[in-house]
Amino acid sequence: MVDDTRDIRSAQNAWSGVLFGIGLVAFVDEAVFHQLLHWHHFYDRGTPAAGLVSDGLFHAVSWFGTVAGLFLLADLRRRNALRWPRWWGGVLLGAGAFQLYDGLVQHKVLRLHQVRYVENLLPYDIAWNAPAVVLLAAGILLIVKTRDARAGRVA
Repeated sequence: MVDDTRDIRSAQNAWSGVLFGIGLVAFVDEAVFHQLLHWHHFYDRGTPAAGLVSDGLFHAVSWFGTVAGLFLLADLRRRNALRWPRWWGGVLLGAGAFQLYDGLVQHKVLRLHQVRYVENLLPYDIAWNAPAVVLLAAGILLIVKTRDARAGRVA
């Protein structure tokens, strides 16, 4: 028997996880690489002060995503519509998508910053983007496996 409440909230389960995943990975990036290691700022093409301000804005936006994801999660729990496997699929999807976007678009296309400023960037780029691809693939797999039962697929 299909649980209508859970099926109706299927997209909310995924989006809650995606927002939380984006916020989580952005937080880890900000805390570890920006603040603890001082390897880069969100925007390194200006002054150090501009780098700090850009980090602050990046941190604020990442927290907005995290909080929005947690509000959606709380709503799902209140409605008894939370599907943990689908939510975790969203977390992995959001985390991988954000990290891959950061590694390809912000690092390579826009050149806002690099993982680290060394002569040979390739090992750092691989270390940054390969886990992103794994997270993204795992998230897509979980999202597909937990698709809406109303569409005639396995939930």
